[in-house]
Amino acid sequence: MAHPLSHWEDGVEALPRETIVDVLEGRLREDILAGRHPAGSYLPPERTLADGYGVTRTTLKHAFGRLTQAGLLETRHGVGTRVRDYLRLGGADLLPMLVRHSPDWIGEVFEVRRHIGTLIAGRAAARATERQRAGLRALLTAVGEAADADAVQLADVEVHRALARATGNRVYVLLTNTLFNAYLPVRAVLRAPFMDAQVARGRLEPVVEAVAAGDEAAARHAAEHYLAVTERIMLENLA
Repeated sequence: MAHPLSHWEDGVEALPRETIVDVLEGRLREDILAGRHPAGSYLPPERTLADGYGVTRTTLKHAFGRLTQAGLLETRHGVGTRVRDYLRLGGADLLPMLVRHSPDWIGEVFEVRRHIGTLIAGRAAARATERQRAGLRALLTAVGEAADADAVQLADVEVHRALARATGNRVYVLLTNTLFNAYLPVRAVLRAPFMDAQVARGRLEPVVEAVAAGDEAAARHAAEHYLAVTERIMLENLA
């Protein structure tokens, strides 16, 4: 039986080649993450694999290139293409892809979000400048004035980015960006804590006020509470 991708290759349905590559990349990625091509194993020869997926070797090479760039494959000239052990060698940039593959990852992302967010709030309270404190209050106001759940959610994100910047540590900023990017693929189903702008603002206000007051302990406590509550609401909605 012809592979589902093959009708795109033989011209029955005229689609741009880029679309074929997208579909093949997704299929290969799913097969790798599901363990059908285990970490450390070599993929079958290109011709065999291309025939199995019903595509040309050129299409296969394009998909390989993307998955290599994503950190899932590595090619050794004269040897073959091997599935990379991404859990041992990969970085946090893989998280958005892993979350798309399996929502199970989101719980682990939130666990890190809770710990890192609490630490960031304490550091921000200790190090924020007067300008940064004023900026945090302005961003908090924007949360309460946002027009809909999507806008509230995005305004909330900006408060957390500002908290990370207020630590004076660029690594915290990058970690914050990474965590938000990680659950971006499922953001639409994580809006429950942001349905009411004023309620969302009220939840976040103790964090901002503690940071603005320079109270490290209160900032950590407020952040831990805020992150735990919003996590619970989001996970309940996701379930």
